[in-house]
Amino acid sequence: MRQTTYEQPLNERIRLFLRLDFLFQQIDHTLPRDAAWDSRATLASLLDILNIFSRADLKTEVIMELERISAGLARLEQTPGVDHKMLTSLLDEIDRLVDLLHSCQGQIGHQLRQNEFLNSIKQRSSISGGACDFDLPSYHYWLERSVEKRLEELQLWISSFDDIRASISLILKLIRDSATSTNEIAESGFFQRTLETSAPFQLIRVTMPENIPCFAEISGGKHRFTVRFMSTNFQDRPTQSSQDISFILTTCAI
Repeated sequence: MRQTTYEQPLNERIRLFLRLDFLFQQIDHTLPRDAAWDSRATLASLLDILNIFSRADLKTEVIMELERISAGLARLEQTPGVDHKMLTSLLDEIDRLVDLLHSCQGQIGHQLRQNEFLNSIKQRSSISGGACDFDLPSYHYWLERSVEKRLEELQLWISSFDDIRASISLILKLIRDSATSTNEIAESGFFQRTLETSAPFQLIRVTMPENIPCFAEISGGKHRFTVRFMSTNFQDRPTQSSQDISFILTTCAI
């Protein structure tokens, strides 16, 4: 049976990483396609990524998170039963990514933010329908060029984020893999739990069969979290389920 997983970050750093991961996945879906509409969608995701990077020093945030995880993993070297070969390989990969990020001069994406063509699209995109052909003839001209030229430029622009994307992907994988899952029941669609303050919990994951007619709404911080299972007809305001809901809970800390 297929399952659906809902995630909730417990701090701002992981929230930003998840948003970027979401945007990179959107690009993976639209970039290889030939249609001009797909190139528009790819460029829209790229502009969203640039906007996030303009509001935060994410290179420093990613380096700090990699170094924090590396320090925690290094303490496992003396733990009995640890796969030392795998641990060493993982620590080497983290060191490699940290070195790559340190070697990047200035803020990531800085050169793209100086690109007047991209800036013109960004400015018009703040207006509903503002990026249509008559508003941005230069954009229309770019979209009408050959598929090969469009994809070549898109890939070049997106490659500016290759190292930090690889770093964020590794961080999220380690966080998601860092926990054991438990079977839980939300009585009358409600579940709440207090988190141990001694553990650096960063992500809550709720997994449930797709045939359950509700979705999980998660809220929380570093001390506690709440899960409400909500029913909706996709028209009126969602309401909390009155049924007891079985689900799989994963609290991720590393």
